[in-house]
Amino acid sequence: MADDKAAGAPVGVHGRRQAPPPSHEPAQAASTPAEPDSGPVRIDRGEPLPLGLHDCRDGLNIAVFSRHATAMTLLLYETAAGTQPSARFPLDARCHRTGDIWHASLTGDLRGKLYALQADGPRSRAGGDDIDPHQTLLDPYAAAVTDLSGGSRGRCVIADQRFDWADDAPLRHPWSETILYETHVRGLTIDPSSGVRRPGEYLGVVEKIPYFRELGITALELMPVQAFDPEAAEGLNPLSGERLRDYWGYNPVALFAPMPGYAGDVAPGGDLIAFKTMVRELHRAGIEIILDVVFNHTAEGGRNGPTYSFRGLDDAIYYILTPNGEYVDYTGCGNTLNCNHPVVRSMVVDCLRHWVIHCHVDGFRFDLASVLGRDEQGNLLANPPLLEQIAEDPILRDVKLIAEAWDAGGAFQVGRFPGRRWAEWNCHFRDDVRRFWRGDPGMTGALATRLAGSSDLYQPGGESPLNSINFITSHDGFTLNDLVSYARKHNEANGEDNRDGLDENYSDNNGAEGPTDDPHIEAMRLHRIRNLLATLLLSRGVPMLLGGDEFRRTQAGNNNAYCQDNAISWYDWSLAERNGELVQFVRRLIALRKAHPVLRSETFYTDGEINWFGPAGQEPDWNGADNRLGCLVRGSDVALCLLFNGSPARCRFVVPAPPGGGWEVVIDTSKEQTTADASFGAGHRMNAAGEIWLEARTTVVAVSRSKEA
Repeated sequence: MADDKAAGAPVGVHGRRQAPPPSHEPAQAASTPAEPDSGPVRIDRGEPLPLGLHDCRDGLNIAVFSRHATAMTLLLYETAAGTQPSARFPLDARCHRTGDIWHASLTGDLRGKLYALQADGPRSRAGGDDIDPHQTLLDPYAAAVTDLSGGSRGRCVIADQRFDWADDAPLRHPWSETILYETHVRGLTIDPSSGVRRPGEYLGVVEKIPYFRELGITALELMPVQAFDPEAAEGLNPLSGERLRDYWGYNPVALFAPMPGYAGDVAPGGDLIAFKTMVRELHRAGIEIILDVVFNHTAEGGRNGPTYSFRGLDDAIYYILTPNGEYVDYTGCGNTLNCNHPVVRSMVVDCLRHWVIHCHVDGFRFDLASVLGRDEQGNLLANPPLLEQIAEDPILRDVKLIAEAWDAGGAFQVGRFPGRRWAEWNCHFRDDVRRFWRGDPGMTGALATRLAGSSDLYQPGGESPLNSINFITSHDGFTLNDLVSYARKHNEANGEDNRDGLDENYSDNNGAEGPTDDPHIEAMRLHRIRNLLATLLLSRGVPMLLGGDEFRRTQAGNNNAYCQDNAISWYDWSLAERNGELVQFVRRLIALRKAHPVLRSETFYTDGEINWFGPAGQEPDWNGADNRLGCLVRGSDVALCLLFNGSPARCRFVVPAPPGGGWEVVIDTSKEQTTADASFGAGHRMNAAGEIWLEARTTVVAVSRSKEA
């Protein structure tokens, strides 16, 4: 990757909204000073590429796309708090426009200043254009922004991209060795129980690195950090009266810029340093960083939404519109980015390159990725140019690509997402495993398919188990604790009369809705959690844990906590102490997975690698009501016996003869931790007849090593 310390490339960053200027000034000739308050800064013609703000020989070059604008003005600000620009530079189209690109070079004392844009042009909604000369706009390529909250439309920061990366280099963990941990920068540490010095910040994530290393995960999948307005959510919490906030961050404003609110009280542009520091320190610990990115829509919403950037520069290019200029909504968020228009396509690829080159991220998870495969009329393409360009781009060639392979417009492409490079969030894995352990009849065959890498989805297209991101829970839905504690969602705090969020969660409260002091119910819930976690980490594919599931984080039954920037969503780290045995169980499962490559192979099982059997050693009853399944998995020097009893009764399993020196149980989910050397049922051996009794709803893992090993 390029070394920013050597490159010395300052870039744009966004800031806050200012009052509209008193008038729209006429264009000014190149190579002349701006208006009287412009100080020593001077403007010249500049170059049309690259887009955004970049170093040039004598200063800075800015280039912005707008096909339909008839005028463009560059505004400079001294501080984020100022309401009036310190300088205004109207760009003369005769020298500052090349094709559809407006450009200029600036010389003078620019470090630490902020900038924004104003455009003028057609205001015909029927034509898809609505360019307002009084709107202050962000540069779509700005690489850092000032605070966007409180109704601010933001300013771009002329920031310094230089950073001491030391010896940082891409980790490039193979997919087969990857264990993802989905988390939220703010929610991870903002609660006082986190015990960190920088709560809710990028540097707070750094303080949790020892915990991540001890747990054994290899990559953080961060929920959106592309700059957004946390106050964009509307309405009040009807239970508390508090204003709702956009906590998740899936309404981006500035695609190239890190969320400034996650850097604490720093000078404009300090968020870049904080973000890069987080990445560098995670890499030093051997942990990759995957960003959850949103390119399917923006925070500008529908026709009555706020204007930050794209709408004010070129509505008809950036968004999919109807013939009469209305927004097409395939995202459920009011608009849809026109991803396969050449200009938008280039912007998306440039954005990904930026995060890789300048910020050293290791991969991306694409929210509602099916939108990236729609054409300018909204039709799904067989071979979408954008997806192919991302997959084949030389800068992005080694980064991890994960698709949420559906959208809100009816597209569902799990197992069929275009391109073999893409891994996919496998919702079939989630649902089938939940249903098996809930006790839904006839789920034995489905469980076997998911354990073996979902060959029904990925083998027909020549893909592998590693195209499947296996998960039980994610940010979108119940936490693992709530999955076994609530039979229905409880989203009343969202202010939508509990209408939002999925109604079918394949959950089970195990006898009481929500928290309970009943020790029997609590024991059943913990037992069920261990089964779900064991199934996840024993399956071929790439496992993803939802952060906090390992210590029973709860959202009080809320399965759509997008607007809950409070204790509902924040991690309560006292639970990690209270449920320390479960944390230890997850560590043990991760260590088991790492120790046995046969569980994480990049190929599907062959007949010689795996044998399936029922409790009596017979062919499994794939569609039976009891949900009982065993399999013997052969590795190069070890064999594993995996036993699953999904029924509500104890069950005797007769297991195949071990290829080595007997079967030794290493995991039994019906057992809690007892001693350091005999955790969760580990250490005992099956009897001579090869029989073992499984308690109701229990998973057992036994190991037999070859005599030569």
